Amino acid sequence: MNVLFLSELFYPHGGGAELATYLYAKLLGESEFNVVVVTNRFSGEPEFSRNEGFAVYRLPLFKRGKSVKYSVLLRVDVLFSSFLRKWVKWADVVYVPRYWFSAIPFAKSCGKPVITHLHDYVPICPLATFFNSKKGRVCENTLCSLNCIYWNEKKNFSLLKAAGSALLNFSIYRFLKRCIKSSDAVLCVSKAQRDILAMYAPRLASKLSVIYNPMPKLSPIAINGGDFGFFGGASYMKGFPILKKALEYGILRGLEPITVHGTKFKSLERHFVDRLRALGFLVYGKLGNLDFEKIYGMTKAVIVPSVWHEPLPYVVAEALLRGRVVIASRVGGIPELLCGCEGAFMTDAGNYKHLAEIIDYVDNMNVESVVDLGLKNRHIFLNRFSTQDSFNAFSDVLRAVSRHF
Repeated sequence: MNVLFLSELFYPHGGGAELATYLYAKLLGESEFNVVVVTNRFSGEPEFSRNEGFAVYRLPLFKRGKSVKYSVLLRVDVLFSSFLRKWVKWADVVYVPRYWFSAIPFAKSCGKPVITHLHDYVPICPLATFFNSKKGRVCENTLCSLNCIYWNEKKNFSLLKAAGSALLNFSIYRFLKRCIKSSDAVLCVSKAQRDILAMYAPRLASKLSVIYNPMPKLSPIAINGGDFGFFGGASYMKGFPILKKALEYGILRGLEPITVHGTKFKSLERHFVDRLRALGFLVYGKLGNLDFEKIYGMTKAVIVPSVWHEPLPYVVAEALLRGRVVIASRVGGIPELLCGCEGAFMTDAGNYKHLAEIIDYVDNMNVESVVDLGLKNRHIFLNRFSTQDSFNAFSDVLRAVSRHF
């Protein structure tokens, strides 16, 4: 079977969604499937490569720093090019794993079945987060508020640009929603995500199915320290302000000071770093694998205080596979990942006082207990989440949609 992946970003670019896309391409390529990936080309990358059983074509779709969600939609010249038409005609199934939603009606017009993979909440939220940034809580509305979008955009743009961006988001969102609904199958990465989408987009419910993302092959890392890890940067959505408040609360309560290694921080200015250091943070930018693993070795627990309904965060899965205790919010797909794990401690999203108490409890655990819980976490997780099961379910969907055409 020939499968065409249309993904504006491809691993190592992007985040968890792009990692999952890469793993699916690799798994399919190692089986009886022929896989071609069309993605963006960044400086220094080849136009074509073939390895691990699949081919990758890189086109200059947009420049680094541009909005990923909408940049690819503007390239109608690429969408209707002879190059892309050739590969759509070649494909038995067209797979859209991220934001290239304009390719869905194009592929359908060519008589091809389409599978759309959702790693967020685009069908019900122009910002894809289903989170009201203005009110600081998960959305409760069936219709997204233009005011909510504007408030979110004005954090990054001038008032005029924020207003324009809000209108653009709100307008294009309707088009994207129609595109997604025209898919033959829509995949979710967790039951929590599917349930939210089914509730707020009931017309899409019949096409939704859940396949957990394939998991990377990660080995346990020995615990060589008693620190904590937070790998979400300064993002509000990832819960950085909540963790910061928890550490401040711990200091006021006279709890033992801790050290938190934080990665993916864009701002490393001296005054910013010094303020965080006073709370126990040691912050870094984006790290290479060796540096990241070195930091992982210093941590006994990973903190994931997300405030939005993260569908299935890889940071939690990696912590479990690395043999770590996990402290996380009870939100989105996180409880599904942590279900049954003895070394998992959950708190309500935003409850910084309870978070501080859990951190203190884990901090007072002896090394033997932490190691034992971490290894139990890994064992339980591997018994519940099988990459082979995810691949089998994914390939079954590919075959099912292709049989109808």
